[in-house]
Amino acid sequence: MTETATETVLTILQNDFEEIVDAWISTQSDEGVQRTDLFSHKEGREQTSALVRALVTGIEKGATGDRFDLASDAWSELRNVLVDVTQERSERGVTPSDMASFVLALKAPVFYRLKDRLAKYPANLVEEIWLFTRVVDAFAVYCTEVFIAERDRIIEQQRDQMQELSTPVVELWDKVLTLPLIGTMDSARAQEVMENLLETILQRQAEVVIVDLTGVQTVDTQVAQHMLRMAAAVRLMGAECIISGISPTIAQTMVQLGVDVGEVTTRSTIRNGLADALSRIGYEITKKKDH
Repeated sequence: MTETATETVLTILQNDFEEIVDAWISTQSDEGVQRTDLFSHKEGREQTSALVRALVTGIEKGATGDRFDLASDAWSELRNVLVDVTQERSERGVTPSDMASFVLALKAPVFYRLKDRLAKYPANLVEEIWLFTRVVDAFAVYCTEVFIAERDRIIEQQRDQMQELSTPVVELWDKVLTLPLIGTMDSARAQEVMENLLETILQRQAEVVIVDLTGVQTVDTQVAQHMLRMAAAVRLMGAECIISGISPTIAQTMVQLGVDVGEVTTRSTIRNGLADALSRIGYEITKKKDH
């Protein structure tokens, strides 16, 4: 912005601070992005006020004209506030479009005041509106980038949590582990599952591992090869591997694919697999005699 234009916007934000905050909140309400269902009025006002204060600081410290750069040190406070507000709103379920609209709603309160101040100077008015629009648009873009990064982080975290829940290694009995597989199995997940399984074998000093496929709907060549490699790795750890939960459909598919299970023991149900595993470590399941 030009020197006069900067002073005009800065003066408006400083002298009409509370009015700007009120007008911004009112615009958010009018445009349906205030989200009072997710934030109390107090929380919404605190976020709005913090952003206006940071905006004032940025204008005071940095250039807002052709040399405007949101990445400069002058705008560090505003960037930090934008990150905090964006993350908070993302966690509470605000959409990226609502977040951008929330920021862009700041334009109207400032534009109306610029029009009143510069009514007699149309050239200056147009310049100020264009330059202030550029600044606010940059804020909105930055918020969207932060929002997407935060969503990606949450999705990745949830994916990791789901993988942990879907591939737990359970100690069924002393020296007997089971790995119930659920859902699909790709190379990345197979690698994580194998690492977790082998680490647990070492920690528990397991002698038998039951890999249960009851929760796996389909088996293709890739999945079958993952299972066989897993069984081979278990044997290298000094334990025996039993694959249970082989349904008729899976059995037919593996035959059609020409998959050779080799020395790997397979059982139709995890119950049969457990009975086999206990037998290998010297236990036998018998029915208690009635007295």
